[in-house]
Amino acid sequence: MSKSREKHVNYDNESLTQSTLKDRDVYDLLLKIPAGKVSTYGDLAKALGNPLASRQIGKILGRNPNPIKVPCHRVVMSDGKVGGYFYGSDRKRELLEQEGISFTDEIVKDFKKVRVYPQKQ
Repeated sequence: MSKSREKHVNYDNESLTQSTLKDRDVYDLLLKIPAGKVSTYGDLAKALGNPLASRQIGKILGRNPNPIKVPCHRVVMSDGKVGGYFYGSDRKRELLEQEGISFTDEIVKDFKKVRVYPQKQ
């Protein structure tokens, strides 16, 4: 294809995810993560059909109007680290510990055992 006929393709993944993810869909998935379990930003993105949207998931969680009732503290990084939280990562860890999640250093202990993969219905 000659340069004059090439179409400009936008490879900005964030702009693609913003148009496809809805806050409400993310919050609905959060409600499927039971106490004492965690999921990851990437798991939520995959469940919503956009595996490249983990950063957008984080931004949506940061806008969560009710972060205790809609438990965004149950979402951690893919390596088991706590990650960010509106009230701070120490508070996020406290909430997870209150639900029975243990930590080794800064990583969720038995991460594979407590990790769940919520699905959109």
